[in-house]
Amino acid sequence: MFEGFILHNGEPISDCAIQGNIDVSRKHRSDATTFIDENGIERRLFRARGSFADRCDACMLPRLNCLCPYQVTATARAEVWLIMHPHEAYKPTNTGRLIKDVLPSTRIFQWSRTEPDDELLALLASNRYRPFLIFPDDQPDYADRIVRQPAVEGEQIPVFIILDGTWRQARRMFRQSVYLASLPILPLHTDRLTRYKLRTPASESHLCTAEVAAELLKMAGDVDASQLLDDYFDTFNDCYAASRVHHRLQAPTEAMQRLLAWQRTGNDSVPLFEVD
Repeated sequence: MFEGFILHNGEPISDCAIQGNIDVSRKHRSDATTFIDENGIERRLFRARGSFADRCDACMLPRLNCLCPYQVTATARAEVWLIMHPHEAYKPTNTGRLIKDVLPSTRIFQWSRTEPDDELLALLASNRYRPFLIFPDDQPDYADRIVRQPAVEGEQIPVFIILDGTWRQARRMFRQSVYLASLPILPLHTDRLTRYKLRTPASESHLCTAEVAAELLKMAGDVDASQLLDDYFDTFNDCYAASRVHHRLQAPTEAMQRLLAWQRTGNDSVPLFEVD
């Protein structure tokens, strides 16, 4: 990966979005309504591709293959913070929210060049956390900020900050966010190829946000959380892809079966996965 690193390959804005000061293209501005989601965030519905599907209010997938029966939670020493481009919030195919489902400690901030979130700034200044900005090491002008391992001191919590947007958006966010300019940069090198079916990346080495997070958690030693996120991502992938062609999945996949087994344990302190 990181040979042309991409968090998400762009696609036309679809039917769900965090409402805010977002410049929405004209063809998606009509017939808009708003609602409050389970996190208290005001979202906007648009009549775009897929907007007429009967969707679950919780997981936003078509009810034909709802993701909710497979939702699991895990704990991890490391945390993931997403800085999300405003346009990414419109896409029900966004995988960043899967990380929040599996790891409730995940924080999501909407990106702004000039008005960064006050909570984000306070957290970045806290000695409790050791944040690492996930970005490729392909440019010489920030070579002095590159680290190879997420090393922390004492009881500090390692934090992986992922810029959630298309590759072009992520580059812009990286270059224009002065408040991130002092953070160490952790490039993710992996042989993994993307399994994401819902958008077409420029290269199979370009991973989506959930895949990036799963690899980072594995790097940090949070093996169970990494595998659960991977299985939850695969389940989301299969459910959404099947729904696009109006096909109902008849039997649980292997990933779904592992998630259901995890639910039955009732205790995420019991290791179900072995380290490769």
